[in-house]
Parts: sequence; C-alpha cells; structure tokens
Amino acid sequence: MKRLHRLLYPPAWSIAAKISAVLVSVALIPMSFTTYYNLRQSLDSVEAGEYRKLELLATSTASRLDQLIIDIQRVVVQVSSDRNVVNFLAASTSSEQEALRPNLQQTLQNVFRSNPDFDAVFVMDKQGRAVATSDPKFLGQNYAFREYFRSSIQGKSYISSILVGETTKRPGMFFSQPVRSQEGEIIGVTVLKIKGEGIWAIADALKVGDQSYTFLIDQQGVIISHFNKSLLYHSLVPLRAEVLERVVKDRRYALNQIESLGIPELQVMVRAKHAGHTTYRFPPQEMPRIVGFAPLQQQTWVLGVSQPKEDFSEPLKHLIWLHGGSLLIVGGITAIMALLLARRISRPIYALTAAAQALEHDDFDARVLELLPRLTKLAHSQDDMGQLVRVFLKMAEQVRMRDQKLKMQVRELHIEIDEAKRASNVAEITENEHFRQLQKKIQKLREQKVTVSETETDYYQRLQTKVQSLKERSLNCEA
Repeated sequence: MKRLHRLLYPPAWSIAAKISAVLVSVALIPMSFTTYYNLRQSLDSVEAGEYRKLELLATSTASRLDQLIIDIQRVVVQVSSDRNVVNFLAASTSSEQEALRPNLQQTLQNVFRSNPDFDAVFVMDKQGRAVATSDPKFLGQNYAFREYFRSSIQGKSYISSILVGETTKRPGMFFSQPVRSQEGEIIGVTVLKIKGEGIWAIADALKVGDQSYTFLIDQQGVIISHFNKSLLYHSLVPLRAEVLERVVKDRRYALNQIESLGIPELQVMVRAKHAGHTTYRFPPQEMPRIVGFAPLQQQTWVLGVSQPKEDFSEPLKHLIWLHGGSLLIVGGITAIMALLLARRISRPIYALTAAAQALEHDDFDARVLELLPRLTKLAHSQDDMGQLVRVFLKMAEQVRMRDQKLKMQVRELHIEIDEAKRASNVAEITENEHFRQLQKKIQKLREQKVTVSETETDYYQRLQTKVQSLKERSLNCEA
C-alpha cells in the first residue's frame, strides 16, 4: 500500500523519477502539440487533395463527354448541310425524291458506319416524319412529339438526354440540326442517335478503386448512366409534380413513373455549375461514400465519381500512423535520454545522501570506504555537482574531527564529574555533624587508657566495633 501511494503520489517519487518525468514532459508536451497541429494541417491538406482528385477525375471524364458531344454535333451539322440531304428535302415531288434517295441513303450509311457508337441516322421532313434513315425501323415513323424535333424545326440545334427510343426501345442520345434550303428556309431536320452504351462506357471506364463507380445525372437529377443498370432512370430526390408530368408525357425514358432514390445529400449535384464534393449514404445502412462531381459544358449534366469513405480515408490513416509512430519513436528516444540524464544527475545525489546518512548515524568511517571512490571521481568534476561533492567531503571531515574531539571532551568531562562526585560524597560524609561527633568520640576513646586486663588487640577491635555502629547510626539518620 505504501509503495502504491509513493507510485501515485508524485512528491514522494525519487529524484531520478522526478527529473525523468520533467524532462520527458518538457520534451513531449510541446512536441505533442506541434505534432497535432502538423497532423491536423496535413490531414486537412490530404483530405482537400483527395477531394480535389475526385473532382479532377470527374472534370476529366466530363471533358471527354463534352468532346464526344462536340464531335458528334459537328457530324450532324455536316450531314444537315450535305447537298444530298438538302436536295432530297428540297425536292418538290416524290419522284424527284426517289431519284435522289440512293445518294442520300449512301450518305447516311457512310455516316452510320464511320463510328460504331452511332445507332441510327435519319432525316425528317417538316411534319416530323422520318423520310430517310440508316435503320429501316425508323422509316415512316413520326417523331413530331419529340423535343429534338420541336426544337430543331424552329432553327435550333438540340442535344437530348439519354432517352429510351420509342421505336427500338434502346437507350440513346439524340442530336438534331435543322436542314435549310439554299434560300435559308428550314425544310427538315437531321437526327443522329448514338448508343447509350457509348456514353456509359466512357463513364464506367473511370475507376478509382475496387468499390468506386461513376454515374451521370441529367438536368432533372435523373440517373442516365450507372454501372448498376437497375438504378437507371431513377431520380436522386423526388421530382416536382410538374416536372414529373412533363417527363412522363414526353416519354423520354419510356416509363410511366420516375422512382426516387431518396438521397437528399446529392441534391447539390443537380444543375451544379462548378466542381464540388459531398458525402452521402446509399443505401442508408451502408457505409458513407464520398462523391466528387463536375458539370459538363455542352449539356446540363453532372458527372459524379463515388468511392467509399473508408478507401478515401486510407491516406489519412496512413498519415496518422506515420505521425503517431514518429511521436512514439521520438518520445521513446527522449524518455531513454531523460532516464540516462536523470541517473547521471541523481547518482551524485544518491552518493551524497548515503554519505550524509552514514554521517548522521555515526557510520561515516565504515561507509566512506565504499563511497570514497565514487565521491572522489565526482569531486574531480568541474561542474556544480563536483563543487558540491568537494564541499561536502570537506564538511564531513570537519564534522568527523569535531565529533571525535567532542567525544574526547565528553570522556574527560565524565572523569572530572566522577572525581567531583566522589569528592562531594566524601565531603558530605566528613562535614556531617554526626561524623564530627563520631570523630570526637573516637578521639576520646583513643585518649582513654587501656585496662590491664584488656590487650591492645582487643582494645582496637572494640574500638572498631563502636565506630562501625556509629557509621550505621549516622547513615540511618541521613536516610
């Protein structure tokens, strides 16, 4: 219990423990604060760098999609201005059109074969009817209800979202461009459809990790590209009633209802103007994920790159372990150096303490034989501790000599006290009134003559007996 109390009560620690604790604290406490500050700054920097990396990856892929859209739009513009297309739509009679159809059909087939991602190329008249196409399924179909026709017949270029074709039921992206006669009159619309798989392939080609994926949303927040095809044409958040009605009426996804995934954290992606990032959970019970997103320039789409937050935090964990390990290593080295320094400082103190205790218990002469080599070595030091040891040895020698002198004085004093005590006792006996009376009686007895019948020996024995009797009586009276 006492040992536990000393262990838990710092003032009771040994000098070496106190010095070690102070040195370690002085070294580690500031270093801990510095390490924490540097770690916090590093974590923020790495975290910002990881977010920036996702945003750059999203921006890079979005740029690829933008470039694809620009390239295909150029193709559509070229097709719409091709003389075979213009002449065919400008023909006033069906016989003239039939005469021009082979050239037009050859032009459309050449365009269709130029890129494997092209799904179909067709030309529509002013009423929205497909009059020439690379795919016979489109021929004769009327697409006047489609947004791409309504927009282009008014003289505008149009790029659709990824729609599900009404005829083929295949997802694709429609590019349309008005066809103008030589007089500048709009006489029809050229439409180029690319496969949705081509867009998906570009998006899915981006991989950050094993569990990462890329997805694409349109201006309404509806997913138009995702590696999990069961999530296609689902909205991130519930659509407003008027928007949902317009989407269903337009039949752009060939669905009667747009289901919502209910991810409000991703609302920030819808119609985003700048790259950014956010955190979300999907499904809600899953681990959180990080998404970096970037908008396309040619379309009001936003591309997101998603990865688990656990993978995202791996560099942060590595950084934490790196800083923590450095702190532990430096702390261990500091602790060892502190212990060695504390022992070096406390060793002379222990030696002086042992010598002082020996001096206190009058055992200095015996202990000095053990401590003398160490103290002598320490006394040669030129620092403060060496000066202290030299002063102590000098003081101890003076104390030892003074003690010996004192002991001799005490012995002499004891002798004098004994002699004085004996003299005092004799004085008390000889100066006593009874003793003086006894001396007088003895003197009288000495002066008396010895009887004839009594020998000298008998006389002295009788005299001695009386003296002894008087002494006993005197002592009894004193008592």
